[in-house]
Amino acid sequence: MPLARDQYNVDVCIANGENAAGGFGLTVQTAEEMFATGVDFITSGNHIFDKRDFKSYLDTTERVIRPANYPPGVPGRGHGFVHANGKAIGVLNVMGRTFMPPVDDPFRSADEALSEISKHTNIIVVDVHAEATSEKVALGRYLDGRVSAIYGTHTHVQTADEHILPGGTAYLTDVGMTGPTEGVIGMEAGPVLDRFTTGFSERFSVQKAGTKQFCAAVVRIDVESGRATDIKRVFQRGIA
Repeated sequence: MPLARDQYNVDVCIANGENAAGGFGLTVQTAEEMFATGVDFITSGNHIFDKRDFKSYLDTTERVIRPANYPPGVPGRGHGFVHANGKAIGVLNVMGRTFMPPVDDPFRSADEALSEISKHTNIIVVDVHAEATSEKVALGRYLDGRVSAIYGTHTHVQTADEHILPGGTAYLTDVGMTGPTEGVIGMEAGPVLDRFTTGFSERFSVQKAGTKQFCAAVVRIDVESGRATDIKRVFQRGIA
């Protein structure tokens, strides 16, 4: 992370950390480890509540958020702010509904959150945690011109469709996964293959052997207009 921040002149690093704790959920220790490496702010998704002890932390931290379209009363918050060079950056997290756990409407939830975030800043980054490409693209079109950047998470596989939408919003359907290159999207292949071929398997475990990969996207934003001027996809493979 320090090398990447230096190479791309990064002012703010936002990372999705929902699978950082052994492949499922997030813990306080894991979050602190991510912050120590150079991550400034953490978003999440459908695994954010996998570690029960983390729920109370979500109510106190200002650096970790969960999808805004979880039902009312759920621990944590769906948006937050991070500051750099005297500027506030609003960060919004929403989760899709297609092939995902039941949640509220991400389009309506985004509208409600943006009405509040836009009171404080015109620089807004959105993490859309969703399975279906069509839903991510639709949210990109829906929010184009109202936010600075939209990137997707959840599938663990980086897409090659980075571009600037007509309204000035940087877009990437899925930013991809940082973790083991071997196995199946970060997990040991054996149990995953058993699940597909026999219908049952042992608990999935993170692939520990082999090389790693680093997936990211670097977005340049004009601080006066809040519009993106460039987006670069980053995929480094074969890291020892």
